[in-house]
Amino acid sequence: MSGRRVARSRIGSAGAVLALSLAVLAGGCEGERQDDAPGSGPGAGEDVVRFTVPQGAGFRQVADTLVSRDLVGNALLFRVYAKVRGDDGNVRAGQYAVAREAGWKSLLDDLVAGRVETVPVTIPEGWTLRQIAERLATITGLDVAEIRAALETEGEDARLNVPGPGLEGYLFPDTYRFSPGTRLEPVVQAMVAAYKRLWTPERRARAEELEMTEREVMTLASIVQAEARQVSEMPRISAVFHNRLRIGYLLQADPTVQYALGDRRSRLLYRDIDAVADNPYNTYTNAGLPPGPIGAAGVAALEATLWPEDSDYLYFVARPDGSHIFTRSLEEHNRARVEARRQWDALERGAGGGGNGNDES
Repeated sequence: MSGRRVARSRIGSAGAVLALSLAVLAGGCEGERQDDAPGSGPGAGEDVVRFTVPQGAGFRQVADTLVSRDLVGNALLFRVYAKVRGDDGNVRAGQYAVAREAGWKSLLDDLVAGRVETVPVTIPEGWTLRQIAERLATITGLDVAEIRAALETEGEDARLNVPGPGLEGYLFPDTYRFSPGTRLEPVVQAMVAAYKRLWTPERRARAEELEMTEREVMTLASIVQAEARQVSEMPRISAVFHNRLRIGYLLQADPTVQYALGDRRSRLLYRDIDAVADNPYNTYTNAGLPPGPIGAAGVAALEATLWPEDSDYLYFVARPDGSHIFTRSLEEHNRARVEARRQWDALERGAGGGGNGNDES
């Protein structure tokens, strides 16, 4: 055997020994977690260490970060270990939370699998894009104005294949889990995907029975969502609007006027209605449904819109407790308004102020 071959043999043997040594070292570093499933995450009472792997970070930078967090004692050995495993180029960006006692194997498994730390993000039912933008700012780290501009970009409805106009009403209200610093695009895609899952074959068939488009259903559902304070009343509120649409009455839904005004008000005045008389979302001055949803309707509102109560009510007025008085004629409605006003006045006297919505429906 030539000297060159002997040298190569020794180098190869040394590499094998190094790889074996690193594997043993990694196993030894597992400590008490070596029997856990890889990347199972910190357990109760464990010392949790958080760190971030930036987008585009090289493995040297990752190893240095782990050393600075006292998760790895030797950056060079950890880099060699990752290279031997073939994972030094497979680490995913994101924010991580791991137990300080996590060994090299668990740590690298988490980094390769992208088991990033996530936090719950709740979007309440009925929220508008403006409100949603404020909540998404907390998870993306972006400015609210920047998020609103992105959400309101022309053509986003077509790009994401939702009825429009725009994305209003198509970011489904739910509790999601995202990693802090997540980009806006995947967040929006997740919310739109959740919305699309609402449209089962049964619901699409029902919309066809009602001779309503997807946009019309979601528009009416958003109004039902905004009007109802009690889920049990949603089918009856829906029936009122279906009945009014069928006979050609104006919807006269306060939330649509508030949407046109750009904010929710505790008390809607007639001058507020007049101020946005020409706005297409004002259902006191425009017949039929507005151009699109006025907020994010939940499942209950959608179900109530597709399957309204079988009743002939045409009016309702709100009580202070959130329930409504439903009536069939204008005469009955006027009496109900007097009764509701009496209840609101009593509440205001007790609370020292406040007010109710106009509720002319």
